[in-house]
Amino acid sequence: MAKARKKQALGRGLSALLKDTKEDITTASDKNAEKLVGSIVEIEIDSIEVNPFQPRSYFNEDALQELAASIKELGVIQPITVRKLKGNAFQIVSGERRFRASKLIGNTTIPAYIRLANDQEMLEMALVENVQRENLDPIEIALSYQRMIDEINLTQEEMAKRVGKSRSSITNFLRLLKLDPIVQTGMRDGFLSMGHGRALINIDDAKKQIEIYEKILSDKLSVRQTEQLVKEIKEGKKASKKIKVKPETPVYISKAVKDFSNFFGQKVSIKTSGKNKGKIEIPFHSEEDFNRIKKLLQK
Repeated sequence: MAKARKKQALGRGLSALLKDTKEDITTASDKNAEKLVGSIVEIEIDSIEVNPFQPRSYFNEDALQELAASIKELGVIQPITVRKLKGNAFQIVSGERRFRASKLIGNTTIPAYIRLANDQEMLEMALVENVQRENLDPIEIALSYQRMIDEINLTQEEMAKRVGKSRSSITNFLRLLKLDPIVQTGMRDGFLSMGHGRALINIDDAKKQIEIYEKILSDKLSVRQTEQLVKEIKEGKKASKKIKVKPETPVYISKAVKDFSNFFGQKVSIKTSGKNKGKIEIPFHSEEDFNRIKKLLQK
């Protein structure tokens, strides 16, 4: 109850400030800007618009439902970040998944940090924030890096410093954009890893890239097997027919995967590394999701 009262008080404080301010607060030099910027307040969801610079183009509906269930039980643990627009309007800088999940369960307000930024700053904040925090696929990350180069005029060296990555890492992601669009789509859909993509970059012929891509899928080739296949093709050798296909998963594990996934509300993966050995991987998509899984394990 105390927490709820505190949130309501913050919301009233923001409302009063906006109503009492004769001139709109849109820049750091505006009157009362220091009272608004950096505050964590409860903002009406209907007054928030999504970020047009959002690098993520796909939001998994199942993952959103899981996050919504977590928010319904635990609340929004980490506030979203918004920038102030004219009047009582805001735009998301980061936290669109939390925003969407909150709307799904009918929440009318959401806790948020408030910032002031122009469109150029907004684009940079959104790209850097998402690349660092969100679970983007390799192609989405590569496209975000390319946008930072094209629209913010950053060099690869400057970008590496902004996102906390090495320059070679930036280069490796950007090279993925040279892949055939069909192969890129396979990476975005999770059929290929970044390692597979990096191996395929060494094949210049788009048609050959797709042929290898289809072989990776049909024969379930590992990254190392793909690298070997690409090497043989580059050396002019006939592709080896002796590439070992990953052994089938034992029946007792296959049956258990579904049980684990149903229990945790996530697609759990089990990887074997030898006879009756392996590891169980439980993915999470946010701090709220992590806490939900942790709570299940403590029951």
